[in-house]
Amino acid sequence: MANKNKILVPSARKELDKLKVRVMKEQGYEVKSNNPDDVKYEIADELSIPLNNEYNGKLTSEQAGKIGGSIGGSMVKEMVRMAQEQMLKK
Repeated sequence: MANKNKILVPSARKELDKLKVRVMKEQGYEVKSNNPDDVKYEIADELSIPLNNEYNGKLTSEQAGKIGGSIGGSMVKEMVRMAQEQMLKK
C-alpha cells in the first residue's frame, strides 16, 4: 500500500519515519525501521479492525481514525514534548 500522506516539507519524511519508529517502539509495538508504516497492521489487529494491504474501502472513518489516531496522536504528543523541552532551554 502506497504512503499517501502529504508532508509539507517532503525532505522531512525520513525524520518523521524515525520518530514513528521510536515512539511506537516506546509504546511496545514491533516496528521495522525499513517500513514503519507496517505498525498500522499490528494496531488494527489489536483493535480487531480488518485492515489489509490491498483494498480497505469498507472501513469506516471511525475505524481508520482509531488506527491512524493512535499512531499520529502519539507522534504529535512527542513532538509537543520535544518543542516544550527546547523552549525551556532558551
